[in-house]
Amino acid sequence: MPTGRQVVVRFAPSPTGNLHIGGVRTALYNFLHARKHGGTFILRIEDTDRARSRPEYERDILESLAWLGLSHDALFRQSERQAIYRSHIERLLGKDMAYVSEELKDGIASSVIRFRNPKKSVTFEDTLRGPIAEDTEDLGDFVIARDLDQPLYHLAAVIDDFETGVTHVIRGEDGISNTARQILLQESLQAPRPIYTHIPLILAKDRSKLSKRHGAVSASELKKEGYLPEAVINFLALLGWHPKGDMELFSINELIEEFSLERVQKGGAVFDTEKLKWLNREYLRKLDPTTFRKEAIEYVPKSLRESAKADRLSALLDSLRERISVFSEITTMGEAGELTYYVQKPVYDKSILLRESEEVKKVTLHLEKLGKILGSITPEQFNAKNIRESVMPYAEQEGRGKVLWPFRVALTGKIQSPDPFSICEILGKEESLLRLNEAQTYIE
Repeated sequence: MPTGRQVVVRFAPSPTGNLHIGGVRTALYNFLHARKHGGTFILRIEDTDRARSRPEYERDILESLAWLGLSHDALFRQSERQAIYRSHIERLLGKDMAYVSEELKDGIASSVIRFRNPKKSVTFEDTLRGPIAEDTEDLGDFVIARDLDQPLYHLAAVIDDFETGVTHVIRGEDGISNTARQILLQESLQAPRPIYTHIPLILAKDRSKLSKRHGAVSASELKKEGYLPEAVINFLALLGWHPKGDMELFSINELIEEFSLERVQKGGAVFDTEKLKWLNREYLRKLDPTTFRKEAIEYVPKSLRESAKADRLSALLDSLRERISVFSEITTMGEAGELTYYVQKPVYDKSILLRESEEVKKVTLHLEKLGKILGSITPEQFNAKNIRESVMPYAEQEGRGKVLWPFRVALTGKIQSPDPFSICEILGKEESLLRLNEAQTYIE
């Protein structure tokens, strides 16, 4: 929705905590709107709250946006713009639109600068909600600065939007209550009014406000858990916005092409972790094998990484691609001992080996036959597909469970594991035959 002027948007986080996913989605919608209309995307660090602002949180904002590929065209810090704010405050004081007020708080006298409120009704147009009216009389003469060098949020934001030519303010719906106050300030500064779009909040499944008790809620946490940035962007784009068709997987360029503010929904958007995992799984499958291994190996527990041979570790990682939704699941499996059988010989439990058939002789016979079948496959042909095709006729003849169960347990020692054909391919012919033989000896 161009205005005749070049589109200029801004994302304005405060560095008082790690970048919340709600903030990421706001940044994304601003980014998409700017790129769609060939406009400018400004990142503005709102660090006027000196007591709570921290450099580590600013780093988190910058690193998170860079990880997600949301590149800005300009960067401003409010802490570096004091001279600009001071000139506007002095102008408001000079025109008697603001005044110094002596205050007494907790028995301590101090002064603040208050805006002289014209106490009128303000109506503004919201892209999603239509006209919104508010009577500003109840706001009174509100504080706009602590002194000439310390503007508060409302004034600093309005001045920055004015000075940087912002045409569209795209922010969370919790900003609606601030808008009338900011419009009064715009009018006092003779600043043009931007177009407002207040997007819905992100909610937990119980429709409460999303918080840490619901799991990862910051971009850095999602990165640490092993989500791919493309999946996070795709997921957040669809969290409150609907494309024209039924397509669900979008590249960033496709999102830019499809995105429009008019298709953003009004109601709260529910954060569905399972949907995020599904999307991430789809993107994991798109990775080429080399990239997947490079990313995945960082999540293999150190002890396992150091004890596995390089070729076996690569084969293991390849086998995990279809089993995981997010890289951190590799860590979970490794710490639970679900991957140790790839690098260590299994420890057997007779009751597990004999679970499908209590007849030692029968299980021994199956293991012996499996050894012969595997032995007949050349090392060059020793892969999951050929192993399956060679073993399954015998398994169908004798009973799948009675053959495949001891086959799997002989290789892993575990109740749960991937299919034995894939395990054999990773272990290789020699190691697979050795484990079948050791399991057979154990139960005899």
